[in-house]
Amino acid sequence: MRADELDPELAAVVDEIEALGLPEWHALSVGAARRVEDEVFSGDLEPAVADVRDLAFDGPHGELPVRVYRPEAALDGSTPPARTLVHFHGGGWTLGTLDSIDGPCRELATRTGAVVVSVDYRLAPEHPFPVAVDEAAAAVEWVADNAAAVGGDPDRLGVSGTSAGATLALAACLHRRELGDSAVDVAGQFLLYPIAGDDFETDSYRENADGPLLTRADMRWFYDRYLRSPVDAHNPFAVPLRAGDLGGLPPATVVTAGFDPLRDDGAALAERFDGEGTPVEHRHYPAMAHGFCSLSDRVAVAEEALSAVAGDVEARL
Repeated sequence: MRADELDPELAAVVDEIEALGLPEWHALSVGAARRVEDEVFSGDLEPAVADVRDLAFDGPHGELPVRVYRPEAALDGSTPPARTLVHFHGGGWTLGTLDSIDGPCRELATRTGAVVVSVDYRLAPEHPFPVAVDEAAAAVEWVADNAAAVGGDPDRLGVSGTSAGATLALAACLHRRELGDSAVDVAGQFLLYPIAGDDFETDSYRENADGPLLTRADMRWFYDRYLRSPVDAHNPFAVPLRAGDLGGLPPATVVTAGFDPLRDDGAALAERFDGEGTPVEHRHYPAMAHGFCSLSDRVAVAEEALSAVAGDVEARL
């Protein structure tokens, strides 16, 4: 499942990042890691989106900020409501902001014509599991209730996320299925390199223990900050592969990368979806590494992958 070599275009980007002389995430304090993540991944306001608005609502743990991206079609009251996508950023439940995921959200809005709502959920270790899950579920509910106000269609609603954000998107779907306390109908889940398991001895963790872009030690560090105790690791809302049944969930797209420690967990998740009754499209890229879809402006394969995900969004929502 891994190519012989990293894609040359991606390798050039990795070399540039490594030339910055930054320690790995686990070697930094939480505060320093957050500052670095923001500096490295918060870019220009591109591509242009017709309307971008910062809002907030009263969530289960206090005010919950969201950023709403509206393409041109969503501003025209004469057209049908736009498909709607609730997006959760990555960062190991510990890092990440609305700014650091701004570029990918703009890409999703412009490529799919969707109203994209990016969620600024609370981060660990100040707010460990299950706070982010509570807020993810609440955000999906709030977006469904208020989609029409921003030009979106609550009947064409999906969830998406990268890495830890993909895990939260899936957790929101599990929350709806298990607790049955929501009338929201999620039509699709789009999970880019999700954190699905906590076995650090899979083939992909061994092959990619030292990265690039994400290491095994980083993942241990993230889990140590997110989970309150080892008991939480047995909760499927935190570790989805612990779920007894992954059937009956919204149709899924799962994206994995050959040089990603999370590769095998994502593949196992897709396999379980398929075997247990959740329709799934597994899109695997053997020469890519973790987070590669955010590099669509520089890496041709990342552009191909993001276009494929956008096509899945258009097909399902």
